[in-house]
Amino acid sequence: MSDDPPAPPVPSYDELAALVVSLQADLARALARIAELEAQVAKTSRNSAKPPSSDGLAKPAPKSLRKKTGRRQGGQAGHPGSTLCLVDEPDVRLRHEPGPCSGCGVSLAGRPVARVERRQVFDLPEMRAHVTEHQLVERACGCGTRTKAAAPDGVNAPVQYGPRVTAAAVYLYAGQFLSTDRTATALAELVGIPPSAGTVAAMTARAATDLDGFLTAVRDLLAGAEVVGADETGLRVAGKLHWVHCARTGKYTLIDCHPQRGTAGIDALGVLTGFTGVVVHDAWAPYDTYTTATHQLCVAHVLRELQAVSDAAPAGAWCWATQAADALVALHRLTVDAATTGTAVDPKTLAPHTRLLRHAAHIGITQTSPRGTKLMAARHALACRLVDREADYLRFTGDLRIPADNNGSERDIRMIKLRQKVSGCLRTLTGARQFCAIRSYLSTATKHGIGLFPALVHLAEGHPWMPATS
Repeated sequence: MSDDPPAPPVPSYDELAALVVSLQADLARALARIAELEAQVAKTSRNSAKPPSSDGLAKPAPKSLRKKTGRRQGGQAGHPGSTLCLVDEPDVRLRHEPGPCSGCGVSLAGRPVARVERRQVFDLPEMRAHVTEHQLVERACGCGTRTKAAAPDGVNAPVQYGPRVTAAAVYLYAGQFLSTDRTATALAELVGIPPSAGTVAAMTARAATDLDGFLTAVRDLLAGAEVVGADETGLRVAGKLHWVHCARTGKYTLIDCHPQRGTAGIDALGVLTGFTGVVVHDAWAPYDTYTTATHQLCVAHVLRELQAVSDAAPAGAWCWATQAADALVALHRLTVDAATTGTAVDPKTLAPHTRLLRHAAHIGITQTSPRGTKLMAARHALACRLVDREADYLRFTGDLRIPADNNGSERDIRMIKLRQKVSGCLRTLTGARQFCAIRSYLSTATKHGIGLFPALVHLAEGHPWMPATS
């Protein structure tokens, strides 16, 4: 007798058929999952909402919506430049005499001056604290009463820091994103003033408190504006994810921090509640709940979504997403040209590009399915959104006041992300809101051509710069 184990039973035809069907289903699920993971890995700042910093060393080449002008990069002919120029009245003049004649060696003392070449060195003076002592004289009257002089406004203690020191501390902290410790170190090393980190934090808190009136005025101006951009971004506060909300125009910026990303955080900012103008946003659903406003969806965001679909298409193959993107870019160029010339956009020039966009989106709907894989469902939703909200995507073509994208809002809140990269998260929500209040002030002042430091000096002196209300 053989000791070999018995042979396994031969499966029947029906069992083999069932196994094949099961393996085919497993393979289909595996292929769908692989496609989803490949699409996720392929996401960059060029084809998704990921920030450019996430691209790492493999950052893709930039792709702009601007047309090529044919000019070379860099400064153009006639550009004024920023090279140092000689000044007529320098602070110090030092005269340097030559030695003996370089030809015969005779002394040149008393000889006539043939020419004077001027060279100037621009440098910072030695920086040190400028201390002003206020002596409050007290005099005794013949009646026995003593009367002391009143202290000037802002002089409230025997020893204190002046407004320019406060402005410098807030500038380094909120303007250049140093931590309170590094701000204190910078002031000690640069000007010999050694405040503590706690003092810097107290200066920042007082500055934010003095901005209550400014924030109210900007909030009212934004609420009554014709077009407002809105956006939000995550910020680590006290070890947890919070959300910085922004509302802005080309002249005003309002930023605040809130634990919630949705309507609770948007309402806390206090601009979109009851807003009746045009709000520009990235098609995030909570913004659509503000039904009193008219909506312009960000074209730059949808172009990145379309780029992701195009990247997944076979090389050289026609893709509906590519046609849709080309049509949107063409429409944007027409509005830019019209704004440059100061004329309205001719509807006849818009019509063919609008038809191409509409046809591409309908083809995208037929080529995708909402009941397929997650990736296929997302592409189907994108195509449907282009059809269902065509008016919201193309509103900028009929009103040149409306921007086609929400890039302005992204620029205004980018400083918040930069602060997190430079100095890490903020420890308290109160501190985060104070930082956002000061950033609102600095951003708005910059939009009005006012330098950060002068604006902060006004704030430290107790009368912050205020935008005109008319």
